[in-house]
Amino acid sequence: MTTPGKAAAGPVEMPPRFEFSGPLLPDLVRLHARWYPDKPAVADEQATLTWAELDRRSNAVANGLRALGVRNGDSVAILLENCVEYVEMLYGAWKAGAVVVPLNLAVNESGLLMMLQDATARVLFCSPVQQQRLASRMTEAASLLPDGVIVHDGAAGAYVRWRDRQDKGPPAVTIGDDEPCNIIYSSGTTALPKGIKHVHRRRIQSIYELAMAHRYHYGAVAICPIGLYSNTAWGTLMCALIVGATCLIRRKFDPEAWIEDVERYQVTHAMMVPIMFQRILDAPNFRPAAVRSVQAVLSGGSPLFEGLKRRVMENFSCAVIELYGLTEGFMTTLQPEEAEGRLASVGKPVRGNDYILLDDNDQQVAWGGTGEICVRSVHWMIEYHNRPDATRESMFIDSSGLQWLRTGDIGRTDEDGYLYIIDRKKDMILSGGQNIYPADIEALMVEHPLVAEVGVIGVPDATWGETPVAIVVPRAGSAAADLAATLLEWTNQRVGKRQRLREVRIVDTLPRNPNGKILKRELRRTYVAAGDVVARATGPRENQ
Repeated sequence: MTTPGKAAAGPVEMPPRFEFSGPLLPDLVRLHARWYPDKPAVADEQATLTWAELDRRSNAVANGLRALGVRNGDSVAILLENCVEYVEMLYGAWKAGAVVVPLNLAVNESGLLMMLQDATARVLFCSPVQQQRLASRMTEAASLLPDGVIVHDGAAGAYVRWRDRQDKGPPAVTIGDDEPCNIIYSSGTTALPKGIKHVHRRRIQSIYELAMAHRYHYGAVAICPIGLYSNTAWGTLMCALIVGATCLIRRKFDPEAWIEDVERYQVTHAMMVPIMFQRILDAPNFRPAAVRSVQAVLSGGSPLFEGLKRRVMENFSCAVIELYGLTEGFMTTLQPEEAEGRLASVGKPVRGNDYILLDDNDQQVAWGGTGEICVRSVHWMIEYHNRPDATRESMFIDSSGLQWLRTGDIGRTDEDGYLYIIDRKKDMILSGGQNIYPADIEALMVEHPLVAEVGVIGVPDATWGETPVAIVVPRAGSAAADLAATLLEWTNQRVGKRQRLREVRIVDTLPRNPNGKILKRELRRTYVAAGDVVARATGPRENQ
């Protein structure tokens, strides 16, 4: 009933408000093309693309994919060696609203097919070399790819002809902040590695934080010799692209060529894994003057041991930054201003991140203690694709209902809150009821002047359950037969009784994943495969 003299109340009008959505990664190419059209964006050994060229080419890829039937949320896979075309495919797929699936070139044919099937990829971009690898399974592959395989086989090849037929104007596609951006498959030990899924909003937030931590700016020139299927390579590429800088892409890592490129092109920024730093410093053409243009280097992927970090700091007159993270996301950085007295630390969380340490009973460890690192973040992955079981297993929910991601890494904190990585939880050796961390032994052994690389694993032992064994790559010119015995004695004199090695084996190379981490599961196979061993030395192990 209406009160006399008063109008009936109508719907309440809400005051206007802005609902801005910031630019996402595919938008940045368009924006930089508007602001810096003639500035080089990416270059490989054969070609350079300006921002305007990259924008037009990625538009063409996007429009071509939409014409094939690719829609928002569909997967597009890339199996290709490093080149500028990889970048236009990457950003073109994003502009089309697709989920990018970068495939590791080191994965075998069966593994690639499993990934294509798991991701339900509609299109595969590949090179002739990779197409040939899949040739025996192409019928099976084609059945998994409803919109086909597009082969990049040179300047007049199928991919270029297809791309150049497309409209080069911006595609009429809207991408939501929380739409999936990528699925990157881990280098796990299961038959099908986990597919790590990020959404656009979290991915660009992560890159903004990484670019700030790595001190990127508009005038930067970055170099990326790591395969673009790797999250480490994406860190370099996208940090450069997010600020409108230039990224030099190289087909492979060669330390001598890297040094020449840095000097010739006045490279300012590089993100690498520790073994790359070591090989650069050991290269015959290395001299500090050649890398004088470098303003900041960032190390990630595996621990940068103190001795190597000192060498990098002494020879690169620039900011040396260490990063800790996973493919799921990055967590901490140690900036040079904080490094004094903390060279072994990986620093503190970047903005938007937090961590706790849990003991074996899932109880939070007090500050200064040791436990599994668990992370909360606004820019980490959202899930493992098609693996709710793995997502659930990696999740810890605390008493307040907050979700944390279990990293599988063991860490400790100091009294100032700086994080130190001890080892992977799964690589820990249980010997005589005591925990032995291989990284502790590795950190000691790489200090030996004749050791280039080392990986320590646990092997079965009738007395202790497990016992540590070191597998070593010697520096050039070392006498392998003598070195094994020398290292066994040298190490066992310096470690605790419980850490003493049963054996040292000398090999030519250590297996590593694209991020430079030593593959301990492969080392265990190497231990069994005596044919891979150059020399060995064994001794009694009285560790109790």
